[in-house]
Amino acid sequence: MEQEIQGFIEYLHNTKKTSNNTEVSYERDLKKMTAYFYERGIRDITEVRELDLQGYINEMERKNFASATISRSVASIRALFQYLFKTGRIQDDPSERLKPPKVEKKAPEILSVEEVDKLLKQPSLDTPKGIRDTAMLELLYATGMRVSELIHLRTTDVNLLLGYVTCHENDKERIIPIGSVCVNALSEYMNHARSHFVKDEKETMLFTNCSGKAMSRQGFWKVLKGYADDAGIQGDITPHTLRHSFAVHMLQNGADVRSVQEMLGHADISTTQVYLAMNMKKMRDVYMRAHPRH
Repeated sequence: MEQEIQGFIEYLHNTKKTSNNTEVSYERDLKKMTAYFYERGIRDITEVRELDLQGYINEMERKNFASATISRSVASIRALFQYLFKTGRIQDDPSERLKPPKVEKKAPEILSVEEVDKLLKQPSLDTPKGIRDTAMLELLYATGMRVSELIHLRTTDVNLLLGYVTCHENDKERIIPIGSVCVNALSEYMNHARSHFVKDEKETMLFTNCSGKAMSRQGFWKVLKGYADDAGIQGDITPHTLRHSFAVHMLQNGADVRSVQEMLGHADISTTQVYLAMNMKKMRDVYMRAHPRH
């Protein structure tokens, strides 16, 4: 089975141009499936039947895996078998009728404007690390970009004079404007702090860790979590929390949903409209509290 899975991952990478995170996720899910089948004596992918796949899903449910985890595994399994069927490696697709469990969608976690302000004031501007961290946090909140986009930015992606950054995601790119506060934070970092981390003049990554290597998702998450704790912010804050907060705050302050969609890089406007619904709920709550004849 490993050979078929490896071929599938290569297909995703070379033909579908998927991101590294997507490929890692698919491979992890499919290796877990393979281990399950090996324990049951099924070693050839052509021997897998619909009942076997359903048994694996039932096993995950028995072990109390989260619905979202099971749904992701179902998606990975279906993608693999569809690929094998289309390429003629199997005669029938046993995953065709495989159904994921219903996932209860939770509203995205967002911070208030006051909480964001408190968070962004936590790094010390007296140290190179604090200046770097301020620049990263300000940029993430100013643009709503994904953390994967943030850590892959290069110095050439930033235009401080015109006030914008260029984000790259797979083969697509988008330009996002940034305000004066973010421009100043980036300028301070690039002119006075970046050289403290980056010793190689040929290094083009905008943000690096303390060793001058590219910043990782986990590294940035630890930075964010530390400042969130310092700010006394409750809840499970993640880099995506700032992305959600950016979207809702923009809409609250009069931005149109199409513009927010473009800045976030959403292919489908319905994804962005989730934030519009959250904004309407917020306005209704304010109205019910404040209007004398509600």
